[in-house]
Amino acid sequence: MTKLQSQGREPFEAVDRAPEAQAEGFATVRQAHESEMAEDYVELIAELIELRGEARPVEIAERLGVKSPTVTKNISRLKAAGLVRREPYRAIFLTDAGRELAEACRRRHRIVVAFLLSLGIDEETAERDAEGIEHHVSTTTLEAFKHALQKFQSGK
Repeated sequence: MTKLQSQGREPFEAVDRAPEAQAEGFATVRQAHESEMAEDYVELIAELIELRGEARPVEIAERLGVKSPTVTKNISRLKAAGLVRREPYRAIFLTDAGRELAEACRRRHRIVVAFLLSLGIDEETAERDAEGIEHHVSTTTLEAFKHALQKFQSGK
């Protein structure tokens, strides 16, 4: 028994991976972090437009738990990326590209939530966890989630 095991801790198991493979993994995570803000914003804007007919910066700030200047800065980034349109002192609306991104995010979110629910995770936890997972899950893993859900739902 190692010292760590005697303390009730698992030893860290180092995996010697090729530097290129490890760098690719870190690059993928960095890219996911960069797109996470845009995805969260367009998904929320789409939801607010559905519920209220428009998305106001003050409500975006409230729902994301951030300050209005943060929303203003991020909306400017989204506008520069062609995802939203806004006139000064007016509501924010999605462009076609913004709507497409919001729909893709929703589809991914629904798959992750359904997968977590199928594992017996309660709905509140599944929704909260899906918010993080959905931004980092690869297309391959998402397809595996869908396949597992289909098998689970068909009883096979």
